[in-house]
Amino acid sequence: MNPTAQEPFDPRDRPARLTVGVVGAGRVGPALAASLRLAGHRPVAVSGVSDASVRRAAALLPDIPIVTPAEVLARADLVLLTVPDDALPGLVDGLAETGAVRPGQLLVHTSGRYGAKVLDPALRAGALPLALHPAMTFTGTSVDVQRLAGCSFGVTAPEELRLAAEALVIEMGGEPEWIAEESRPLYHAALALGANHLVTLVAQSMELLRTAGVEAPDRMLGPLLGAALDNALRSGDAALTGPVARGDAGTVAAHVAELRAHAPGAVAGYLAMARTTADRALAHGLLKPELAEDLLDVLAGSDTLGDARGDGAGGTR
Repeated sequence: MNPTAQEPFDPRDRPARLTVGVVGAGRVGPALAASLRLAGHRPVAVSGVSDASVRRAAALLPDIPIVTPAEVLARADLVLLTVPDDALPGLVDGLAETGAVRPGQLLVHTSGRYGAKVLDPALRAGALPLALHPAMTFTGTSVDVQRLAGCSFGVTAPEELRLAAEALVIEMGGEPEWIAEESRPLYHAALALGANHLVTLVAQSMELLRTAGVEAPDRMLGPLLGAALDNALRSGDAALTGPVARGDAGTVAAHVAELRAHAPGAVAGYLAMARTTADRALAHGLLKPELAEDLLDVLAGSDTLGDARGDGAGGTR
């Protein structure tokens, strides 16, 4: 055999690997467990109730048995608690009260809202608490494992477990970002404001374009939104463009009139985002104060500014 040739890497050859269990086979848990398997750890048990959960587990963790949460903890050294935020405290309390938690067991939750303190009942039972939140949207398919490469994780844990928490994130292909316990709700609000509301805005924009007769709104929006996102990440508020930042009150009034006529459900969101945009544009010197008064009148709810549809103020740039 050529001594310089390398054998294909088999993760199972790595020493000191952990057995991994998942409580809550939603979109997140099976993907994280699959990524840990690629790092050489060994998934051994999953809990899931709904048909969708069972299908996800079967697709991402084939041949791993579906068992009760207590059985997951009995089999695994590292347990991923990947349940909805509101269900997490009750789950932790129940597992601790029933004696399911074992001393020395790594207990990891993936909630963005909570830090490590929500795991205090398990800590008192001897578990090692970690909060590892992937800042990523999940589909529940194998593409999620690929998306974890380079994904930031919000990490909160006791200081003595910081290195262990960061190591697990790195093994999943992620980048650890330390979040203080008291900052977790604000951290999570920031992510929800950006990612969740982005989906709503894009879906609403596509609906309006279809109403306007655009046959392929996704194709139209893709390059525009990609460029806007890139510019915003690079330049922040300096990337603002459009009629609000320019102070084109007539154009904004025309927008509001059209939305009231064709999509009244979109008016409140448009006005709220436009007011926020105007405030930020003013604060950063992009919106001229002398143009702001008429614009703010429109955003305050005025139905017209001159003739909103015929005053000649137009443009979409």
